[in-house]
Amino acid sequence: MEKIYSKKHPSNNHLNPKIETINLILSYSKAFKVSVYNDLMFETILN
Repeated sequence: MEKIYSKKHPSNNHLNPKIETINLILSYSKAFKVSVYNDLMFETILN
């Protein structure tokens, strides 16, 4: 067991997302609104 945890794994995980994925996440975050009233939290997608 200790051999598994002591091994060094290369951390060369270069993730390159597509432009479409980035645009989707950005447009979703622009349309997402969180409203707080008293102790209640309302999440709304303004679309």
